[in-house]
Amino acid sequence: MADVKKIATRESYSKALIELGNNTSNVVVMDADLAGATKTGAFKKAFPERFFNVGIAEANLINTAAGISTMGLVPFVSTFAMFASGRAYEQVRNTVGYPHLNVKICATHGGISVGADGASHQCCEDFGLMRTIPGMTVMCPSDDVEARKMVQAAYEMEGPVYIRFGRSATPVYHDEDFQFEIGKGELLKGGNDVAIIANGILVPEAVKAAQDLAAEGIDARVINMATIKPIDKDIVLAAAKECGKIVTVEEHNIIGGLGEAVCALLAEEYPVPVKRIGVNDEFGHSGEAGELLEQFGLCASNIKAQVKALLSK
Repeated sequence: MADVKKIATRESYSKALIELGNNTSNVVVMDADLAGATKTGAFKKAFPERFFNVGIAEANLINTAAGISTMGLVPFVSTFAMFASGRAYEQVRNTVGYPHLNVKICATHGGISVGADGASHQCCEDFGLMRTIPGMTVMCPSDDVEARKMVQAAYEMEGPVYIRFGRSATPVYHDEDFQFEIGKGELLKGGNDVAIIANGILVPEAVKAAQDLAAEGIDARVINMATIKPIDKDIVLAAAKECGKIVTVEEHNIIGGLGEAVCALLAEEYPVPVKRIGVNDEFGHSGEAGELLEQFGLCASNIKAQVKALLSK
């Protein structure tokens, strides 16, 4: 990997907002009284006249952002993933999605790695909820560099976007010259025995699993699928045809997320065996982030074990 330092992607989001603020005049940032946790407070300090805190009122947050977007401004809306996708779902669907408004919903604290906040705040359903909204682009970066470039790409595109950022610091493996493109998967490692398709903080775990498998003579391909919708059909179909078996890895319920997106595509285009690794249709609980990821099988050792089990069938 290019760099071993660790940065939480919510911090990356903060840096990207500051850069947008410096380079544009139409970006505004909105929050629901969580600017310290979402890291939008840095934008507030730099551009106080372009920051709006609506208080603990997520439905109002989304509706206000929708209205602001009709005036030619580009609102970046932030709160925890549980509230952005769950509490405000109706407003996201009807006020942003239905009229296809240019609102960027950037949610932090997604997945099991929220840790000690417990099941009520560990949102493992957001990809599924947001994928069902017509015209919504859904993304989840794997490291600091990809996160910052993803925010820029979201600004440059027209239409609603949902991005999930993480709470915990994660390894940075991209170089600064990395080019992110919405809807395009990234081949991290070649291989023809099996393809591992991952996103978010589990991409480094997928890479480690592939390295461990290589030591046992198994040549695993690794793909970073940062865009969950629209999914990169070409890279998935190529993996299916050239590898024959696929494992998907995500910090999300196995229902509704990356794994289902891959399965839906393959069922129609090129059916091959698929093993989905994620949260197995259950709620999380309070605990240290790293220990929870291990407990729920969201780690390199379980990815390796599941790949070997799939290949043995």
